[in-house]
Amino acid sequence: MARRLNRRKFLGHGAGALAGGAALCAVPQLSAKSPTSAGAVDYYQKLGITPLINASGTYTVLSASTMPDEVQAAVALAAKQPVNLNELHDAAGEYLAKRLHCEAAMITSGAAAALVVGTAACVTIGNDSAVLNIPTDMGGLKNEVIVQKTHRYGYDHAIRNCGVRFIEVETLEQYEQAFSERTVMTHFFNAGEGKISREDWLRVAHSHGVPCFNDAAADVPPISNLWNYTKMGFDLVTFSGGKGLRGPQCTGLLLGRKDLIEAARKNNSPNSNTVGRGLKVAKEEIVGLVAAVDYFLAQDDAAMEAEYRSRAELIARELKSIPTIQTRVFVPEVAANHVPHLLITYDQSRVKITGTEVMQKMRAGKPRIELNPSTGGAPASAGLPGGPNTIVVGVWMLQPGQDQIVGKRLRQVMEDAAKA
Repeated sequence: MARRLNRRKFLGHGAGALAGGAALCAVPQLSAKSPTSAGAVDYYQKLGITPLINASGTYTVLSASTMPDEVQAAVALAAKQPVNLNELHDAAGEYLAKRLHCEAAMITSGAAAALVVGTAACVTIGNDSAVLNIPTDMGGLKNEVIVQKTHRYGYDHAIRNCGVRFIEVETLEQYEQAFSERTVMTHFFNAGEGKISREDWLRVAHSHGVPCFNDAAADVPPISNLWNYTKMGFDLVTFSGGKGLRGPQCTGLLLGRKDLIEAARKNNSPNSNTVGRGLKVAKEEIVGLVAAVDYFLAQDDAAMEAEYRSRAELIARELKSIPTIQTRVFVPEVAANHVPHLLITYDQSRVKITGTEVMQKMRAGKPRIELNPSTGGAPASAGLPGGPNTIVVGVWMLQPGQDQIVGKRLRQVMEDAAKA
């Protein structure tokens, strides 16, 4: 016990948080030059890993986004000196809350981690002893989370890590009747489909005094979404730091009510013996996400969309000579990944190749290129269409000049198929 007390005292909050806040404010002043030094070892090459051109999207398995030079520079600078993590968490949260127009904010090790500690906050708020007991010793703790059946998804486990169970509803009437003395939270997947609107979801939950959590992980751009959902009334909102924000991949934002963010912090690293102890965020990642938010807020929605459309149109022009090829720039209707993509369709009797085969050839070539997983009739992803004669190109993670590389490679693959 003495070791734990000493450790907590050492990690405690201090006046140094003010100095940390001042340092964070200086992040935008950093040089935009790449931090890579002339003597750096290319460990991808050393380990036998082949980098890729990301013509897919911000998928975790493809290492999500690439950090802008400004963010990389901030990360490299932060790596040079140690700090007190609690002070840095405090300063970063205060800074981000002001920038994102919400009561409070914290940086997590990804949006899924925010789901864990945000749910833990709802379960344990006002009961510090419960922080040690969840998820196995729930006792008299509230443990029911109401969710629309269509909002169950591949991140349920993050919420269930806190010892809760889901209560599924499909209609507004079912939702109104689902609340009980065990209800601790309601959960809304912002990119999901369902019969109950955000507004009704909030109204009913708040009439019962129950907090609402909104998973908006992939829902920027537009920039304004960073505050739209908290201003709408959601008590907790999470965004991925490594997707549209283009921060370090292992970061996320948890925004919302001050009391819930404070409770989430109690359940998170660097505090020992908590459900979030393994979800630690390094000093480099904290500073990197702050820098990414600064970078992102300095962008313009219209300019970003115009750039993405320009990339898609360039690739489309490369394919004009291929018989039966049709191209269309489209934006998925769902909230997630709401950016221009290029949709390519063709007559397979004339161009004798499936979308899946195109994806495989692009992946096997040099350089390696990954297309969107909706290509070739795979299960539609984030509102993107799919079909055996369909190719979907995600252009927003392409680096300068890569649109030309993707276009020329696609033309070569499709020309070969048309001659077969």
